[in-house]
Amino acid sequence: MSYSGRYTIKHTSKYGGDPTRVFFRSLWERQAFRWLDENPQVAKWSSEEVVIPYKCKTDGRIHRYFVDLKVTFQEGNKTYLIEIKPKKETIPPRITKTSRPSKKYIQEVMKYAKNISKWEAATEYARDNLWEFQVWTEDDLKKLGIRLIL
Repeated sequence: MSYSGRYTIKHTSKYGGDPTRVFFRSLWERQAFRWLDENPQVAKWSSEEVVIPYKCKTDGRIHRYFVDLKVTFQEGNKTYLIEIKPKKETIPPRITKTSRPSKKYIQEVMKYAKNISKWEAATEYARDNLWEFQVWTEDDLKKLGIRLIL
C-alpha cells in the first residue's frame, strides 16, 4: 500500500520552495522530510522543486523527472539531489526459469529502465551544477538514523 499526503514544514526558513506545497509519496519520504526539517546540519532542502528533462529508454520520448529531494548541508556547503527508492527497485530484475517472461517481470524491467534513464539524466544535471546525485534506499535511511515505518 502506498501512502501519501501533505507534509507541514516546521522550519520554513530551511525550505527552498513553497512550504505550503510539500507532499510525500511514501512513508519513507515523510520520515526523510522530518529528518531534514529537524536536522541542524541541513542548511536548505526542498522536495520535487528540481525538474530534469530526460529521454526514456523505454519509449525514446522526452519526459520530466521531479527529483525527490535537493539538500544542502551546512558543512562544506555540499548539495545533493536525492531519490528515495526501495533497494529492490535499484537493481535489475532477475528473470525466472519459466519458458517466457511473465507480465510482472516485463513491468519490472520497464520500470527499472525508466529509473536508469532518470538517474543518468540526474547524475549529469547534478555534475553540471557541481552537486551530487544519490539514490537513498532503506539501508541509507537507516544509516542516517531515519526511523522507517515498514
